[in-house]
Amino acid sequence: MKRILLNILVTILLIGCNSSYSDDDLKLWYDKPAVHFEEALVIGNGKTGATVFGGVHTDKIHLNDATLWSGEPVDRYMNPEAYKNIPAIREALEKEDYKLAEQLNKKIQGRFSQSYAPLGTMYLEFNNQKEFEDYYRELDISNAIAKVNYKCDGVTYYREYLVSNPDKVMVIKLSADKKNALNFNLKFDSQLKYKSVANPNRLEISGYAPYHTVPSYWGSDNPVRFDEKRGTRFSAHFNVLNEGGEVIVSDSGIQVNEANEVILHICTATSFNGFDKNPASHGLDNQSIASQLLRQSTIRKYETIKTDHIKDYQSFFNRVKLQLGDYNRPDLPTDQRLIKYTEGAEDKGLEILYFQYGRYLLISSSRTDQVPANLQGIWNPYIRPPWSSNYTMNINVEENYWLAEAANLSEMHQPFLQFIGNLAETGEVTAKTFYGVDKGWAACHNSDIWAMSNPVGDFGYGDPMWACWNMSGTWVVTHLWDHYLYTGEKTFLSNYAYPLMKGAAEFCLDWLVEDKNGWLITSPSTSPENTYITPDGFRGATLYGATCDLAMIRECLKQTIRASEVLKQDASLRDSMNNVLTKLYPYQIGKKGNLQEWYHDWEDAEPQHRHQTHLFGLYPGNHITPLIEPELAKACRKSLEIKGDETTGWSKGWRINLWARLWDGNRAYKLYRELLTYVPPHGAENVNYGGGGGTYPNLLDAHPPFQIDGNFGGAAGVIEMLLQSNEEQILLLPALPDVWSDGQVCGLCARGGFEISMKWKNGKLTEVEVFSKIGNRCSLRYNEKTIGFDTKVGGKYCFVYNRGELKNRI
Repeated sequence: MKRILLNILVTILLIGCNSSYSDDDLKLWYDKPAVHFEEALVIGNGKTGATVFGGVHTDKIHLNDATLWSGEPVDRYMNPEAYKNIPAIREALEKEDYKLAEQLNKKIQGRFSQSYAPLGTMYLEFNNQKEFEDYYRELDISNAIAKVNYKCDGVTYYREYLVSNPDKVMVIKLSADKKNALNFNLKFDSQLKYKSVANPNRLEISGYAPYHTVPSYWGSDNPVRFDEKRGTRFSAHFNVLNEGGEVIVSDSGIQVNEANEVILHICTATSFNGFDKNPASHGLDNQSIASQLLRQSTIRKYETIKTDHIKDYQSFFNRVKLQLGDYNRPDLPTDQRLIKYTEGAEDKGLEILYFQYGRYLLISSSRTDQVPANLQGIWNPYIRPPWSSNYTMNINVEENYWLAEAANLSEMHQPFLQFIGNLAETGEVTAKTFYGVDKGWAACHNSDIWAMSNPVGDFGYGDPMWACWNMSGTWVVTHLWDHYLYTGEKTFLSNYAYPLMKGAAEFCLDWLVEDKNGWLITSPSTSPENTYITPDGFRGATLYGATCDLAMIRECLKQTIRASEVLKQDASLRDSMNNVLTKLYPYQIGKKGNLQEWYHDWEDAEPQHRHQTHLFGLYPGNHITPLIEPELAKACRKSLEIKGDETTGWSKGWRINLWARLWDGNRAYKLYRELLTYVPPHGAENVNYGGGGGTYPNLLDAHPPFQIDGNFGGAAGVIEMLLQSNEEQILLLPALPDVWSDGQVCGLCARGGFEISMKWKNGKLTEVEVFSKIGNRCSLRYNEKTIGFDTKVGGKYCFVYNRGELKNRI
């Protein structure tokens, strides 16, 4: 009888969790075509990306491929004797000569990263369609399909756009409510070198990317360099399937006359064959790949492709549901809705939409082996994009993946986890040649598809503030341990993750030196992109023992120790790491009550700086919490108060998570609202890079300009408000904002291999369901009380909160 009753109660919970959204809850929609990129709708299958403007006379669609970058495999030995300058830098720092150390640190620099390249733009030019009415444009993120419809001269036209992962094809369906109404030309253009070849009903584009692109922020007389014998090759094949009318193909495009319905298939491919293979001489056959994909897709009906696409996409997207009580959804286009919200209107539906949009973007941009989502996901129209649209590893690429495990999208984490292995290969040489460390591996500020790991700066011209930081390898391996904690994949830990973690830890052990008091520190050191002021007025970035370095080393060593314990390996190395942990220079609390960013209690040149890397131990690290280290947590709070809330988009995303880790849900929610501040579209060329951030009309993050990390960081922050976890316990509703007093969330993941669903009413937890994926013991904490219980693989465990305690439903 008890078992039957338990099953009934579980079913009740599951029915609530799987309740459907209304048709419009998960749609972005607009009543006019896009003019700027920041208004257009982005779709993708994790490799091919498209940015749809939805114009009437001309529909412009930017095309991208995740594997299309400038450059070729990195020269790992670009500055083979850079390490010989390290002793001189350390000597200058020992003498407190920071000006000299700053100058010498410039000698520890190499080349810049390469740039993510735009494949090209397709144009659909519609004849005699200028005046129109009843225009509607949408992106339905519940099924990853964009649509446009409008009326012109008494005819209603429809377009439907999707990018399928199962079929590896972009498909556009064009139709009308009258026969013979479709008349248009398909044209293509690219900022890359290319040629066009016509075939029956098909246009084939082939070309190549630059072998080198200079970053947009760096001066050059020849910034984009092409050589027909170098660089990544690309193909884009366009096919027309028409019902009625005629199709005329020439080398300049495709003409469609008086068709009833048209299905366009677009397949892209590149010659990229791995980070260490020359794409020109040892690349994949992009022409053959694109041609084969097109043949396979064109023999399948559109509805079949669409059905398989939705099934594949929803297998990931539908894992998580979020509801925030009852609310009225404004019947407004999304851009107008965002403006009203910025002006102070309540809109819980928009807050849910933004969270789920982050999950949509991750599914749509991160499904290519060894190629993570970059600064712009996979959507970039510029040949010299902001910050090269690269992998910026002092926060941004990591922030892209804070969402992955907790939001039940572990599969989307894989491209980044795989990329770390590539980074370690080039990083072994970086450790030796730039830092004189023979064990382990290191990576620095920037990387690219070629897994570049060296410090940047153009061999001595870069400011050490951003060019000379070398701790990203220590940071990125924490993602490997996190993946293990969420999934329990011991083979992954043993065969792949642990060797990489061990290599990053070994670099740290050899890189650390003693200060004058015998504490272990890093030297030279910087705090990413920030600047100190010494008591004598010198402003610089180079110092010893920056707090962020030591925080990351703490986290890395703690995790590597735990991994070695789980695997029962490397006992002597474990002892060495434990010994080093006791000797690391301790965290310091400054005279203002803040957590010091610098070794000394110096002033910040920019107190409200967007970076807060010295708070790494609070988030994304786990070794500072209000429970374990209350005084350090208090100091982190003071640091955040000094910094204030006005900052760039990705930084707001980070601060949401930091405030949530301090269990201040109302402050986290305040920043979440501010992240959804409307920012008008204007194009990257007119952006004030240092201005405050927010959200563009298409809900993409405004750094400004567009950077996707703010979307991912903001969505991750929603989860941190509702659920936090570590190796020991799961915290339920640890930072629930007052405004979200009623709600329900289903399918979030917690460390330990658990899936959590819960309901709350009037700000209080009412029900929680735990699904155990791997059978670990579970410990739930709510309102300062904890309940622990054993689980079985595949088991579901339901509790209610009653009289101050979590109790089993039975």
